[in-house]
Amino acid sequence: MSTRRIVTVIGTRPEAIKMAPVIRAIQERRDELESVVIATAQHREMLDQVLGLLQIVPDLDLDLMRPDQSLTDLTARVLREMEKALEKTQPDLLLVQGDTTTVFAGALAAFYAGVPVGHVEAGLRSRDLRNPFPEELNRHLTSVVTDIHFAPTEKARRELLREAIPEERIVVTGNTVVDALLSLRNAPFSFDSTPLADFPFEDGRLLLVTSHRRESWGAQLEEICLALKDLTALFSDLQVIYPVHLNPNVRRTVEGLLQGQERIHLIPPVDYLTFIHLMQRSFLILTDSGGVQEEAPSLRKPLLVLRKVTERTEALESGQAKVVGTSRESIVEESARLLTDPKAYRAMTTGPNPFGDGHAAERIAETLDRWARGALPLLEPERQFHPQMAQAKRTR
Repeated sequence: MSTRRIVTVIGTRPEAIKMAPVIRAIQERRDELESVVIATAQHREMLDQVLGLLQIVPDLDLDLMRPDQSLTDLTARVLREMEKALEKTQPDLLLVQGDTTTVFAGALAAFYAGVPVGHVEAGLRSRDLRNPFPEELNRHLTSVVTDIHFAPTEKARRELLREAIPEERIVVTGNTVVDALLSLRNAPFSFDSTPLADFPFEDGRLLLVTSHRRESWGAQLEEICLALKDLTALFSDLQVIYPVHLNPNVRRTVEGLLQGQERIHLIPPVDYLTFIHLMQRSFLILTDSGGVQEEAPSLRKPLLVLRKVTERTEALESGQAKVVGTSRESIVEESARLLTDPKAYRAMTTGPNPFGDGHAAERIAETLDRWARGALPLLEPERQFHPQMAQAKRTR
């Protein structure tokens, strides 16, 4: 049997982080699978930030980012340029990850070209097309044109079944971000060459914040910022670190309200290895990031989700995360509870990571190999991910 060409497309930093283990796993099966990587560079600077760290060298870089690009413009450019890229690379299957514009438009271009699509992190659903926006729509539309659905969890598999996706086309893998996290968290590292070289990590407890989602721009992001000011006023030992997204809609609000505030440190987005160590050093994490929701349980860090809804409910069900929305009062109340109640804090730091065990990429590559050979099932049930598998991989 000749090798099958698997073309992976990445556009943003989270896609690169989550697909790096998959690309490596495909490359390790070079007798059966050929790996080709396309970068759309939907987020140029933040994508480049991780390509070197994760040793990803795109075979084709479309360089599509433009200042203040609209979703309409970006979608049209990705669709048009991916048509040309698919013609040039001639894939047997296009692999996409997650819920970005790159994912949806890339998958649609593959569908138009008659190329099968594999969707990593398939089946996440909030059931609210405006939250998160536009990611929830992108997920639904990508699923319609997908041939192999790599669901990270059993819940995601059930969501796909609700949409009449044939069961034999769904494989439960775990989330690849756990693979990335576990492979890097013990790598040699020092804060000396980062924007935090002089940060007083020993002076109190660290609250790590990330918030940049489009649906929170404006008044909701202002509420989040005001809550951070309240918390530093209430807790004199609290240090806040907020890596601020490069989007000007985020920077204007955050810097306008928090620049120069005592014990609130606004820094540029940091590389992924630095961010992993920031999470490990933190006492509490506030985030609207999907990836951070999946990572924090492996590090035993309580997580408050700055969204109205989350499609990653597994950590809510296990008690390792809680949705607090963007209300100033709610954020302060729930953060204060964890900062003052050791029992409540401990309750959010136990149990295995429900999102993965560090072997998702292996399962995806094995599935692609079996698909290439026409083997069924795509992956044997006993090889698929179950949350109990994560117990051995928990941070001690």
